Amino acid sequence: MDAPSAPSSSQWLSSVTQAAVRHFPSPTALDSHRIRDYGIAVFTFFSVAISCVMEISASVERQQFLGVCGWIFLAALLIGENRETKAQVIIAVLFATIGEHFASIYMGGYTYRFENVPAYVPPGHGMVYLTAVALARSALFVRHPGKIALFVIGVWGTWSLWGISGYPNRGDWVGALLFAIFLVWLLIGRSPMVYLAAFFITTWLELIGTAVGAWEWASIDPLLGWPQGNPPSGVGAWYCLVDAVAIGGAGPTLRGMRRLAAWYKAGWGLRRIGEL
Repeated sequence: MDAPSAPSSSQWLSSVTQAAVRHFPSPTALDSHRIRDYGIAVFTFFSVAISCVMEISASVERQQFLGVCGWIFLAALLIGENRETKAQVIIAVLFATIGEHFASIYMGGYTYRFENVPAYVPPGHGMVYLTAVALARSALFVRHPGKIALFVIGVWGTWSLWGISGYPNRGDWVGALLFAIFLVWLLIGRSPMVYLAAFFITTWLELIGTAVGAWEWASIDPLLGWPQGNPPSGVGAWYCLVDAVAIGGAGPTLRGMRRLAAWYKAGWGLRRIGEL
């Protein structure tokens, strides 16, 4: 009896995609294209490109100006979103900003031009996360989850394999690890469509940002001691963690705010009765 042959790369890719699709939303006839979802994505992709171009010769003052613009843009994009999405974005901004200071300034995993965390980065994280959410709920993603997953896994996987080969530069083992983490999150995570959407916007911003020199990743990861690319191929996997924290924290935050509001109103009512 012949021994069973090892699965080919295409068969492995197909099996992973099929396993992930089980957790995807089922498309219905009610799914329609909304200009808002695509508008958020287009605006963020455009803003990232413009910001990176302006960063080439930017001063700290210009970074601060870009930061002010970023907060204005983020606030405008959030108009019309429900409370849960707004809470998720706020939590994502807080968590990602803390992560930026830890990974960049403290650990030295990557370094910005002025060895700081530029003012535009926190609101930029909010815009990036909101873009991933908007694309994930768009009709394009809901109607074609399998095709999009196959595309992302294929492109990201090829990029990671190329990084492991070390050709033509320093190698990228960290990127391959992040890609493996992404696959696990894609199979068991709560928001697989958000993870897939994050690939597009994070890849876009990382390739442009590193190309113009807005930031640079360390050739050796300071935590693992492994070589990493500039940028690492699987860098978008970090948004799986950001999303998990945002979703997990949104519910308790909103419930806490409602209780606080109820407590305040009750206290205010008691004070009014006492005054009478």
